[in-house]
Amino acid sequence: MDAGTAAIAIGVAALVTGAAVGLAVALVLGRSRRNAGVADAEEAVAAARLEAQRILTRAEEEARAKAEAFREREEAALEHRRLELETIEARLIQREETLEQRAANLAQREQMLLEREQSTSELRQEAERLREQAREELERVAAVDARAAKEQLLAKVEHEARRDAMLIVRDLEIKAREEADRRARRILATAIQRLASEVVTESTVSVVELPSDDMKGRIIGREGRNIRALEAVTGVNLIVDDTPEAVSVSSFDPVRREVARITVERLVADGRIHPSSIEEAYEKARAEVEQNVRDAGEWALLEVGLSRMHPELVVLLGRLKYRTSYGQNVLKHLVESAHIASMLAAELGIDPMPVKRAALLHDIGKAVTHEVEGSHALIGAEIARRFEEDAAVVHGIEAHHNEVEPRTVLAVLVQAADAVSAARPGARREALESYVRRLERLENLVREFDGVDRVFAMQAGREVRVVVDPGEVDDLRATDLARRISRKLEEDLQYPGQIQVTVIREFRATDYAR
Repeated sequence: MDAGTAAIAIGVAALVTGAAVGLAVALVLGRSRRNAGVADAEEAVAAARLEAQRILTRAEEEARAKAEAFREREEAALEHRRLELETIEARLIQREETLEQRAANLAQREQMLLEREQSTSELRQEAERLREQAREELERVAAVDARAAKEQLLAKVEHEARRDAMLIVRDLEIKAREEADRRARRILATAIQRLASEVVTESTVSVVELPSDDMKGRIIGREGRNIRALEAVTGVNLIVDDTPEAVSVSSFDPVRREVARITVERLVADGRIHPSSIEEAYEKARAEVEQNVRDAGEWALLEVGLSRMHPELVVLLGRLKYRTSYGQNVLKHLVESAHIASMLAAELGIDPMPVKRAALLHDIGKAVTHEVEGSHALIGAEIARRFEEDAAVVHGIEAHHNEVEPRTVLAVLVQAADAVSAARPGARREALESYVRRLERLENLVREFDGVDRVFAMQAGREVRVVVDPGEVDDLRATDLARRISRKLEEDLQYPGQIQVTVIREFRATDYAR
């Protein structure tokens, strides 16, 4: 504490003491006046003044003592703070010296690195010069350019590596093919032997038998009124020709054709044929077909052993009862595929239920392909996704014709089941012209490869035999050619089952004795 602060403290103490003295004097005077009277007032005043002087002196001494103690404490605190500042300053000075030393060391290292880099650069230049001299000397001695020698070496190494790779690939393919063929034959044979299904062929024309040819005139009606009303209501073509006791119903929409067939049968059975009865019979036939569609979908679920499915998917399945593909009934094809896929999954030791479900729904898109544009596989996958089918089932549907690359065993099994169901004898029928065009395209694709001499498509396109030029294609290249042809057919053709590619290389040497 400084002198001003001490003086202020002493003054405050004096004021307090003076006030106390005045109060004491007043008290003494009052007491004296009450006790001794006016005569003794002077003595009481003198005594009070002495007492007040004593109190004031004691108060001043106490104030000085407190002020001195306060000053000493403040000086001690200031001294302590000064020592701390000196310590901090010493540390900062030491840290600054350390940083300066580190900066000097870094500068020294940088100089050493620059010198080393310069020395390394000189050594690298010297090594490059010596390497160039050695290369020139080697070229002079060998009389071969370095670039040409490098190209020859690379060509030789590439040829040897390619030959070794082809040998390894051939051996691996032979082993893999033998093992895969053995296991595939066993699994497929087991699945097909367990399956027994009928062969069904249908067309786009339904025939309605008539009790007599007189009924044709009633169907046609006066000036063709009845037949026009039938075609307008049902949306099909009604063919009344010279076929005895029969009329034909033609339409590419199988559900519509079935409704029209039932309508005509009801009209023929009733005998009353006019526009109002036609509309009434049509409504009843449509309701009957809708019920048949639901029944067919539920039958398919019961047949394959599935219990839970969205009602809209059940209806779409039932509509496939009246849909054919190459003469094969699509709903029966789906049921058959589901059985095959389930058996294949069981043979492989995986859960058959999701595989069976995907196989049953893989052609569901065919129920709406005349309403929605696009591939039936992608349309079916979108329908299944909309009705919250499992993602694995959706992938199996969209990948069964390779619009999407199959990524799961389930998708591969659905492809196999679809191919087996479609490829079995009598399942499908094709027109002769499309059959011939498919075989011609198959042979033309194979003829595009170098070294191919002749191509023979056999067994309805299930096997291709390729005769090659023995002077241009050796044994190793024959194996590689068969593999490349197979890949080309997989990329450019769509076919059920598989196509066996056989490359035949035969070398004949002929001479004549004279």
